Amino acid sequence: MVSTEVPIVSVIVPAYNQEKFIGRCLRSLLNQTLPHFLYEIIVINDGSTDRTPYALELFHDAVHTITNEKNLGLPASINKGIKQAKGMFIVRVDSDDYVNSNFLNFLYYFLDQNPSIDAVACDYWLFENDENWIERINCMDKPIACGILFQKKHLLEIGLYDENFRCHEDRELRIRFEKKFSIARLELPLYRYRRHANNLTNDKKSMEFYQTSLETKHGKDFK
Repeated sequence: MVSTEVPIVSVIVPAYNQEKFIGRCLRSLLNQTLPHFLYEIIVINDGSTDRTPYALELFHDAVHTITNEKNLGLPASINKGIKQAKGMFIVRVDSDDYVNSNFLNFLYYFLDQNPSIDAVACDYWLFENDENWIERINCMDKPIACGILFQKKHLLEIGLYDENFRCHEDRELRIRFEKKFSIARLELPLYRYRRHANNLTNDKKSMEFYQTSLETKHGKDFK
């Protein structure tokens, strides 16, 4: 059951047509070693047209669901979740991925014990759709959008996600974030990143378009 106490960590899970994977994702988040009253799970159903709403109904007593009547796009959905989040810390988990049971506990403990550090990212395992492991990846060598614990106040200060970026929204946010703050690395593979045919990164035309948008907004020499 959702606790009536105020959580410290808010997990943001954007979902669009993820009936196949959302259950795996949410079960991993509900099976955390961090006490349940210390975190909340916010799922944003971004106008899904498959059976994602039915899959989410199975978790209605354990997660908070926000439903977009029409598809607003990834950054707009994440922003809605952040704005409604009660926690002082925010972490994004995509609905086709899942996490280690110590994911929230270790990230939160790292920041709690290192107050001079602004945010922390963990390493991750890359795996195929059938859950065959491919490789462990250093989160600083190949950053991804998820598995980064931010302070909510910092995200609000930089203006949240730019909703004009339907791809590369994470890179655009990180560029602005790292102009003011820093992200440390936790050398533990706590995140599981699923590679499959429907990954947004497989849409080459969109990726190229928003890469050009990134360069237009921030210049070609951004980090």
